[in-house]
Amino acid sequence: MSIVRLGLIGAGGMARHHIANILKQTDTTQITAICEPNGDNYEKAAEMFEKAGQAVPPCEGDFDTFMKKYGDQVDAAFIVTPHNQHFPQAKALLEAGKDVLVEKPMVMNTAEAEALIKIRDKSGRLLAVAFNGSMSPSIRTAYKMLHDGTMGKILTVQASVWQTWEEATKGLWRQIPEISGGGYMFDTGAHLLNTVADLVGEPFKEVSAFIDNRSTLVDILTVAIAKTQSGAMVSINGCGASPITASDIKIYCENGMVVTGVWGETLQVQMKGEKAPTDVELPPFLGVWQTFVRVRNGEVENPSPAENGLRMIQLWDAMKASAKQGGNVVEIK
Repeated sequence: MSIVRLGLIGAGGMARHHIANILKQTDTTQITAICEPNGDNYEKAAEMFEKAGQAVPPCEGDFDTFMKKYGDQVDAAFIVTPHNQHFPQAKALLEAGKDVLVEKPMVMNTAEAEALIKIRDKSGRLLAVAFNGSMSPSIRTAYKMLHDGTMGKILTVQASVWQTWEEATKGLWRQIPEISGGGYMFDTGAHLLNTVADLVGEPFKEVSAFIDNRSTLVDILTVAIAKTQSGAMVSINGCGASPITASDIKIYCENGMVVTGVWGETLQVQMKGEKAPTDVELPPFLGVWQTFVRVRNGEVENPSPAENGLRMIQLWDAMKASAKQGGNVVEIK
């Protein structure tokens, strides 16, 4: 396969996390150009290329200018920018004939999600959401076990993610609703909502939720209970005020239990009669871009399409609606 010429949109902290993995994939990818308005972010990214012994890509701070200068030099783009920029940037890239991987949450709201799906369909290009869980070997393996009869019927799900998010994002754009679209559950919690929805493999029917902003402008603490269409019961706990960062998903089934995390960081299984969970052997994983390239090359089906992004936002909308009603059950249509 030819090397993918990647345009990286954003070079902040999360983008640099992805750069570290992409620099290990020179057999498939070359970062051709970067769009980043913050000079300090670009300098930190440039240092990563230099340490890896690779040429530093040029940078353009303005997105429209970037498209004019480097649009013809990239085959695909990875959008890692503040949430309110995802929709206009993804739209422009798809319409320019580029394949697009966009960080979560895909867009700001349901209307943008539905519009972007239409744009994708019209363009005929690949669009995927960078949900670490859905794109990981662990969640794909867990999904297969949960739906090929191995584990039997899913009975209940217990899912949590906790992080020092409130303190770490204080004064930053992630706590400004007009830019972020939400707080902890719309940011880190997006992984929780998506991975759970992915694993259960069916739509949710009802949800009841409570949300606490802890005197900020955005959600920090969220708890919810939900029921899927087939009757599986799910508990969700998002704590953005924890002194530590971790996640845990336990799926209790007729034949045993599956244990994983919202980012697909682990996978264990305990079958009926076994005394403890055991690790499942998995192939090496170099992050979401690795999976995106495999999808682009036709090696695997897209495990994280734009529909995942829409589904996650719809579930979050239902949780917010319930919380506004004091936790009343909200039906999801």
